[in-house]
This record gives sequence, C-alpha cells and structure tokens, in this order.
Amino acid sequence: MSSTRRTAVVTGVLFLVTEVAAIGGLVLYGPVLHDAGYVLGPGADTRVFLGAMCELVLALAVIGTGVALFPVVKRQNEGAALGYVCGRLLEAAVIVVGVISVLSVVTLRRESAGAPVGDADSLVTAADALVAIHDRTFLLGPNFVLGANTLVLACLMYRSRLVPRPLAALGLIGGALICASATAVLFGLYAQVSAAGSLAALPVFAWEVGLAAWLLAKGFTGTEVPGGTEVPGGTVQLPNTAEKWAASPETVGGHSLAPR
Repeated sequence: MSSTRRTAVVTGVLFLVTEVAAIGGLVLYGPVLHDAGYVLGPGADTRVFLGAMCELVLALAVIGTGVALFPVVKRQNEGAALGYVCGRLLEAAVIVVGVISVLSVVTLRRESAGAPVGDADSLVTAADALVAIHDRTFLLGPNFVLGANTLVLACLMYRSRLVPRPLAALGLIGGALICASATAVLFGLYAQVSAAGSLAALPVFAWEVGLAAWLLAKGFTGTEVPGGTEVPGGTVQLPNTAEKWAASPETVGGHSLAPR
C-alpha cells in the first residue's frame, strides 16, 4: 500500500470516527443538557463521563483529519491547506471548552450534595450557565467553524479533483448551508437541535460520510500510475526512462540526466 493510499484510509477512518463520536456525545449528554434539575438530583454521571470521552475522541479525530490531509492537499494550495489544519485545531479547541463546561456541572452537583436547601436556586442558575456555555460551543465549533473548514476542504478537493467533483460540490453546499443555519440559530430563528437544524446539517453529514467512504474504497483520484511516482491531483512524475526523454527531453534537465 502506497503512502498516499494509507493517508486516504487513515483520513477516511478519522472522518467516520468524528461522526460516531459526535452523535454519541450528543446522545449521552442528554440528562445534563435537558434536565434543569440535574444538579440537584441523583444525576447520571457515568453517562455524562462517557459523553465527555466521546467528545474528547471527537476533538482528537478532528485534529487528525487536518494533520493527515495536509501532506496531500498542500500540493494543491499550501496556504489553504495550512488554513484547514488551523481551522480544525480551532474546532477541536472549542469542543474541548464545551466538554469542560459539562464536566463542571457534574462537579457542581457532587460538591453541592450536602448544601442547604436555600442554595438550590443558585446551584440551578450556575448549572444553567455552564450548560449554556456548552450550547454556544456546540454552535460555534461543530457549526460555524465546521462549515468554514468544510468549505476550504471541499474547494481544495473540487479544484484538484482528488475526489469526484459531485462529492466535492456536496461539501461546498453542506459547508455553506450549515454556516447559514448556525447564523439562523444565533439570531433565534429556530433551536439548534430541531427539525430545521437537523435538515441543514444533513448535507455536511453526507459529505463527510461520503468522503470517508470514497477514501476508504478508492483513495485519492489520479494519484497513482504504474511505473510512476504518485503525485496527488492527477499530475504524474514518470521515472527517468528513455521513453520520458524521447517524449519531452526539455523536462529532464539536460543530457546529464538522460538515460545512458
């Protein structure tokens, strides 16, 4: 297996991990996100801890996709490729802030177990504030920043034809749509976890799953040619052979490089 093929497989696996971890974290966080009295009750701390682990795995996989893709996409546009890596780092950092806020609710619940009854209102207020921080990180990280990152990567893929253009076009649509949806949520047009929000997230979800499936099954398009050196984007560097010299001697660099 060539290095580019291995990169494609690793990237595909990491994209699938991000999808599974994101859904797992959202489901497992249910009690602390939707129960206003969680901080006063018996809690479901183990479930919340599992959700936090899912989101930490999500953050690591998000960074991994950027790092894994960088050697390939930098050959198309190094500035955009570096921007994608930085965007993925920012997305992961925002996710981790959300994890910290949720774990802080659990800590608050445990440390306030013997608190006077009169402190209940202040405890609920503090827990609500922490949950609100998580909700905003969820809006900024896996929505705004994810949308921007998707646009950058899909544009690189579309221009370089590293994946089929219809798939890359789906990424462009998904990135733009999720950014627009996040803006609508920010201005209170609808809730983030709602039918409208879920529909707006479907194209970017389909893009990431489709990209993962394509990379696992096919790899990057036009990166390998028998007898040549793999060069992503469809450009093939042939070995220094008599056939290459006969086809275009000026590209060899002079008679000193010609086969003898």
